[in-house]
Amino acid sequence: GDSWGIFTFLCAALCNLPALPALNCSEELGAGQSIQQTYDLTRYLEHQLRTLAGTYLNYLGPPFNEPDFNPPRLARAERVPSATVDLDLWRGLTDNARLAANYRAYSRLLCYLRVLDGQVGTAELRHRLAHFCASLQGLVLSIGGVMSSLGYPLPAGPAGPPAPPGAPAAPNDFLKKMDDFWLLKELQIWLWRSAKDFNRLKKKVPPAVVTLRLEARGF
Repeated sequence: GDSWGIFTFLCAALCNLPALPALNCSEELGAGQSIQQTYDLTRYLEHQLRTLAGTYLNYLGPPFNEPDFNPPRLARAERVPSATVDLDLWRGLTDNARLAANYRAYSRLLCYLRVLDGQVGTAELRHRLAHFCASLQGLVLSIGGVMSSLGYPLPAGPAGPPAPPGAPAAPNDFLKKMDDFWLLKELQIWLWRSAKDFNRLKKKVPPAVVTLRLEARGF
């Protein structure tokens, strides 16, 4: 019938075409996608740290695991990168400066955490610390990817060792635990602020663009 005739005509037309343009849809993964992934990883680390910090503070024991424990920061803890910066001053920095500060801070914090991992006495806590270190290493690489996608250079030089040569160890167990407490505290603040940084940044950078390309392919 008519349907068969139409089908035969279409087949003949297709077979006699020398070439058909093939439609190729591809997604260009740019800065927007990289920023979104880094934001998601930061929020995941925030959640992960809440569980890890609770377990680790219980391992340290009282008074470190008490909810209202809020000691002054000692001079020894100044080796740990501090997130305590005036909010207006922080927001007044360029995107490049904030990204570089995040990159340096997490690189340094990661060094401290790896030392911490080697000192913990329980296998379960070592496993949790190792998992968190792997995630934090991923965040450092992800921030580097964001900087590269935006055309910013990475901060010069790798992160140094956790303590400079000749730096004295904690003179007693309580001060050693205080160092660990402040390490977790600063990590918590850095992640909270970084999540806000990347949330603002992703609103400034357009999302990934879907492009259509025509490619001539012969039969």
